[in-house]
This record gives sequence, C-alpha cells and structure tokens, in this order.
Amino acid sequence: MQELKEKILSEGKICPNNIVKVDSFLNHQLDVELLRKMGEEFKRLLGGLEVNKILTIESSGIAVACYVAEAYKCRLVFAKKGKSLNQSTDFYESNVYSYTRQQEYPIRVSKEFLHESDKVFIVDDFLANGAALNGLIDIVNASGATLVGCGCVIEKGFQPGGQKLRDRGIKVLSLAIIDSIDEVNQKIIFRN
Repeated sequence: MQELKEKILSEGKICPNNIVKVDSFLNHQLDVELLRKMGEEFKRLLGGLEVNKILTIESSGIAVACYVAEAYKCRLVFAKKGKSLNQSTDFYESNVYSYTRQQEYPIRVSKEFLHESDKVFIVDDFLANGAALNGLIDIVNASGATLVGCGCVIEKGFQPGGQKLRDRGIKVLSLAIIDSIDEVNQKIIFRN
C-alpha cells in the first residue's frame, strides 16, 4: 500500500534494535482516514473470502481492526492481555511474548464471542517474530472456528514471523513489508 509506505517514510522513526516507531499515525495518535483505507485494502486483498469475525489483540491492533470489521460489516473481538476482575471465567487463552515489552503475558478471549461457525480474519499492527499472531491463531484453533488468514499493517520481512506462518500454509497479508532497516542512516527499504 503505497500511501502507507510514504507515511512510514515521512513520519516513522527508526529506534535501536530494529524498532520502527509509527505512533504519530498508528500506535498512539491515529490517522483515521488512512485506517479506513487500510480496512478496505485488507478486504480487497482477501478477495471474495467469507469473513464474519475480526480478531485482534489489545491495544494497538484495535484501531485498524475496527476499520477491517467496518469493511466486512461484522463484529470485532479483541484478546485481552492479562487478568481483570470483569473478565469471563470461561475463556480461550494463549501466552504471548512481547519483544517491545520484553515479557510474556496471557491473552484471553471469552468463549461467548468465538464459535465454531465463525470465519476469522486476524488483524494486527506489526508482524516481526509472529508471537502475537501465533497466540491468536492458538485461540482460533481452540474455539474450532475457521482461520481465513492474518493481516498486518507492517511486516518486518527480515524477521522470521511472516515466513514461518506462510510455511504453515497460513494466508498472511501485509500492507507494507520492510526488507531492511539502516539505523545509522535512518533508512527503511520496502519489499516491492
């Protein structure tokens, strides 16, 4: 998605350890018009595949997932991180390691919101090593729902997550794939 790539180049910041900071339009402040276009683009890329549920993880994936759900006119479910007093006691759970937070935490989805009849498209903001997507895939599998595919706004193509998922036969759609990051010269090279 060319508009997204241009936005990453103009507003993104390269931080140590191959971190791409895009909080001016995706992770802290939101460009809602761009998010709407992303939602429509994911639907276009999926072609005619049937989707009746969008699944993401709190919190940065929620914004883009809302626009994907809007494009499909379906419900969005997000996995909650950790435990809270107002959560259901009947849930699907998986553990996810966060590279940016450097910790593992449980994610949970209430069994009341994910069913065998659901056709699920998973959406997240970043794909690097694939931990979040793998955790969400575990939850979809535990529910008996059908996984239609996974969509990520930005994929770090130089890290193994995307390829490992594709090697398992999972459909992975990324709107911008970064092939390399040059921290010294502050350059990002995208895959064509």
